Amino acid sequence: MEDILKKKRAPLTIQLIVTMVGLVAGTVLLCAFINSTCLEHFYIYKKESSIIEGFKVINKAANDNYLSSSKFDIQFESLCANKNLTIAIVGSDKTTIRSSSTNESYIFMQINDMIYGDDDNAIVLKKEKNYVLQRRFDDRMNAYFLTLYGKLNDGSTIFMRTPLESIRESAQLTNFFFECVGGMCVIGSTIIIIFISKRISRPILQLSKISKEITNLNFDAKYNSCMLSSRETDELGNNMNILSDTLQRVISELKEANNELMRDLEKKEKIDEMRKEFLSNVSHELKTPLALIQGYAEGLKECINDDPESKEYYSEVIIDEAAKMNKMVQKLLTLNQLEFGNDMVEMKRFDLKELVDGIVSTSSLMASQNGITITFDEDKPVYVWGDEFKVEEVISNFLSNAIHYAKYDKKIEINIEAKEDVIRTTVFNTGDLIPEEEIEKVWIKFYKVDKARTREYGGSGIGLSIVKAIMDSFRQKCGVENRENGVAFWMELQRA
Repeated sequence: MEDILKKKRAPLTIQLIVTMVGLVAGTVLLCAFINSTCLEHFYIYKKESSIIEGFKVINKAANDNYLSSSKFDIQFESLCANKNLTIAIVGSDKTTIRSSSTNESYIFMQINDMIYGDDDNAIVLKKEKNYVLQRRFDDRMNAYFLTLYGKLNDGSTIFMRTPLESIRESAQLTNFFFECVGGMCVIGSTIIIIFISKRISRPILQLSKISKEITNLNFDAKYNSCMLSSRETDELGNNMNILSDTLQRVISELKEANNELMRDLEKKEKIDEMRKEFLSNVSHELKTPLALIQGYAEGLKECINDDPESKEYYSEVIIDEAAKMNKMVQKLLTLNQLEFGNDMVEMKRFDLKELVDGIVSTSSLMASQNGITITFDEDKPVYVWGDEFKVEEVISNFLSNAIHYAKYDKKIEINIEAKEDVIRTTVFNTGDLIPEEEIEKVWIKFYKVDKARTREYGGSGIGLSIVKAIMDSFRQKCGVENRENGVAFWMELQRA
């Protein structure tokens, strides 16, 4: 039903144009109709009034006895000229007192026709005691005239007439002129109305588009006031802008609340899963050192070997295993703080080259003892953003792993390179490659590619998990890749 209504309704601009052009055209047509039907009658009515008024003026002059005096000459000529009247006044002795026509014989013939002639060519319009007003057809002139015949108060006879044909011509010319002007007015007003209608409807169309955008949850569309917009339209537009901002804020708050709720749910599920995983892994990892500690402690208690060397050996094993357990517990606590977001990250600008130099210097003794060569050729400061202590832990972990797994050429290379707006630090060591199916599992807690070798140097399988958690807290990337003759671990920091 809504689609049908949309199809039937024309756009607002078209409706305005059609309505306003219709009003203008209707007004012009109505005026033309009234002009063509009533103008001639109105002219005749005005001519009747004029000829009667002229009769009264002349009758008053006759009463005042200055009809034939020179004082009345100008008034008489003005009356004939301004009202387009032909006037003849004849005294009781048949002499002409006043006449606006040079053809007096014709005037007398007209008077005789009015007095003694037939009434076939005459229509009496008004008949009073001292005059008769007629509409007559003049065969000689082949035209209609408005004529008045009567007696003045001094006994003189008066004859007055004015042509009606000029009135008809004037009415026809007026109608024709009005039609031309009206047509041009309709065309001109149509152009103006089209322009104005578009300007008037523009704010409303803008409001319609904005409402559609708000319906589609696009709150960037805003109403902008224009010169031709009305106060009510501006007020409505401003209210829609306020509504848009309010809806955007409310929806944003709802989304934030929903995301927070989802995060809380995910965090709860993650905590439950991590608790189970933590208990399982810790029990598994602590089982071996606890068994060793228990066994050697029982051996000391039962004095299996009483010689001092055996006692010292037993004590060293217990101390060593306890230290490994303590180290693993510390790492687990650190990892849990990172994963739960409880550990504060202090983002600072620091020199990465100087940091790597320090780590290499600290690890050089252990590397040389294992016959390993560490290469780091960066000679210029490289500034990055990050938590300096946590970055040190990441690179130290990479370098420690490289030292423990370096084989064959026993070379370690540390490189720093710029990639767009990040700095990538890579620690490469020659040695065995990581199986491709296990390369992404190295970041999982307690996962060990080579369990025997990891156990040999005291690894717990937590270090790379801590690395991944630290890089996630920076919102930066880290990774591992196999190369032709070894393995490379890398991390990225934002360039400062």
